[in-house]
Amino acid sequence: MDFNMKKLASDAGIFFTRAVQFTEEKFGQAEKTELDANFENLLARADSTKNWTEKILRQTEVLLQPNPSARVEEFLYEKLDRKVPSRVTNGELLAQYMAEAASELGPTTPYGKTLIKVAEAEKRLGAAERDFIHMASINFLTPLRNFLEGDWKTISKERRLLQNRRLDLDACKARLKKAKAAEAKATTVPDFQETRPRNYILSASASATLDDTSCPPSWAEWKETYPGGWRPPCFFLLPLNPSVTRARGCLSLPKDRKLWNDEVDKAEQELRVAQTEFDRQAEVTRLLLEGISSTHVNHLRCLHEFVESQTTYYAQCYRHMLDLQKQLGSSQGAIFPGTFVGTTEPASPPLSSTSPTTTAATMPVGPSVAGLAPPGEAALRLEEVAPPASGTRKARVLYDYEAADSSELALLADELITVYSLPGMDPDWLIGERGNKKGKVPVTYLELLS
Repeated sequence: MDFNMKKLASDAGIFFTRAVQFTEEKFGQAEKTELDANFENLLARADSTKNWTEKILRQTEVLLQPNPSARVEEFLYEKLDRKVPSRVTNGELLAQYMAEAASELGPTTPYGKTLIKVAEAEKRLGAAERDFIHMASINFLTPLRNFLEGDWKTISKERRLLQNRRLDLDACKARLKKAKAAEAKATTVPDFQETRPRNYILSASASATLDDTSCPPSWAEWKETYPGGWRPPCFFLLPLNPSVTRARGCLSLPKDRKLWNDEVDKAEQELRVAQTEFDRQAEVTRLLLEGISSTHVNHLRCLHEFVESQTTYYAQCYRHMLDLQKQLGSSQGAIFPGTFVGTTEPASPPLSSTSPTTTAATMPVGPSVAGLAPPGEAALRLEEVAPPASGTRKARVLYDYEAADSSELALLADELITVYSLPGMDPDWLIGERGNKKGKVPVTYLELLS
């Protein structure tokens, strides 16, 4: 390891200078270089983007995986750069339990048959949930993590460098200010503390004595020169003009002022270097902060993909549960003859202001089609069904609907069809007609018109 003591001391000095500047700024004892308003807005926008991205990311993870232990396990696998093991979804686990229960209780019994059908539906729901989690993780969670762990770390690093450059710049400004103040003070203070004029010089024997002090004589020379012993020299002052003063080495400016002149020049040079580094770092940071706009565009695209995957997931769930409801309805009609298949409440919230139950009750009622229980028979008899004498109603289709069998009528969004009800029908369904075609249609896909 290359240990450089000079570099270590230099870094420690810089750190100490920044710490002093930062502390004085906090206590209001030092001036601080303020950034422009546009730069401050970019900083605030970046901080807000980071904070909300973290919150959205955490809550989306909770939505996709409600189990906190499982989330911690996935986090550890991700940090260790290992593949997360496949985990059974709750729907798939429920389907497994129902299948095992049907096998043990008897798959030929009505209860066992129903358990098997529900288990198959729950298994399909679990598979759809797995696909949704996978797509949401790739299209939504991964881009958010990449921003926080990549772009944001780069922005944070450059912001810290900008903060250091600003502290260095302000420290240089404070140093220059102090140097100029000391220079101005040195201009007004004389060179010596004595009262004699500055441009006077010691003369006669004092001058000779002072000149000889640069090379002191030996003891023998001293005794020979002063045989009677040492006598104090006589001092008297002579005024000198500036040319004589400079010739004898006496400066017209104080010595301290010359030193502070050098200090001011050095401080100004350091200030120019610090200002250049600060401007360069500010420009780099500004470019990164302006890139937040492109980050918003990318997150917007990912959000659209997340909504698409969620819409697909819920549509699959609805379709699977609708199929299961039909299967259970037909089997329930065979197990409990004479009972009406359906619930008093709609399977999903009504899309129109009028509830399906109320609508079905007020719809014109036509002749019964044997309860429409067996799908095969219903498909055959549906051609013979005529609209009721009390009349029909018009309805606008809200969403596309694909017919599950021949007894149903496929729908296209925004088209108008004629609908009516039959005695004994499930209140969630109506008979729809479009031209020569006729079939059952779900009420939740319709908006009944007056």
